[in-house]
Amino acid sequence: MRTLVIDSATEACSVALFEGRELIAHEHHVLGRGHAERLVPMIAHLPERGRAGRIAVSRGPGSFTGVRVGIAAARALALAWNAGLVGYATHAMIAAMARAERGAQPVAVCTRGGHGEWFCAQYDAEGRELFAPASLKPEYAAASLSAALVAGGEAETLVERRGAGMAMALWPDARGFAHLNPEALTSDVAAIYGRAPDAKPVAARERT
Repeated sequence: MRTLVIDSATEACSVALFEGRELIAHEHHVLGRGHAERLVPMIAHLPERGRAGRIAVSRGPGSFTGVRVGIAAARALALAWNAGLVGYATHAMIAAMARAERGAQPVAVCTRGGHGEWFCAQYDAEGRELFAPASLKPEYAAASLSAALVAGGEAETLVERRGAGMAMALWPDARGFAHLNPEALTSDVAAIYGRAPDAKPVAARERT
């Protein structure tokens, strides 16, 4: 099956096209911002404009805008192409990339969150989720994540705070899809925000 992978949940924005697990083409950029403007042209530059029978998309956690842009594009293309649609957690992708480079071992993942917190998760040597992605204060993350190998944009900071471990500064890349544990894929493509929204609905504000 041909699969289009879309990953725009973090500072990085990437797309990849696979035939089975064989990579056909990809594009990856660390943008910071501008995912909404860049994502669709990146897909259009792929062979056959990225058309595939299945679309896989990162659900986050990460940038609120980046997560929503990726999911919206994936849903629109799945509808237009009558394609299957699956989602995966950003941190599962980072952990899979780390295992591919460093070998099968447990991996903690730490990326930038909001309000001084980090988005953190932990996976076993086969890529099974041990600690679901969540927004944590740095001191709590240092006490909670036990894996020696730490990957992600805040990996070096976490290892320094913890005083032990090996850090891999990694941003998710759609090419890593080939290394994902199939258990990481789900038909649920709802966003994983990692923390409650900062803004309250009007009705909720009126009750407080």
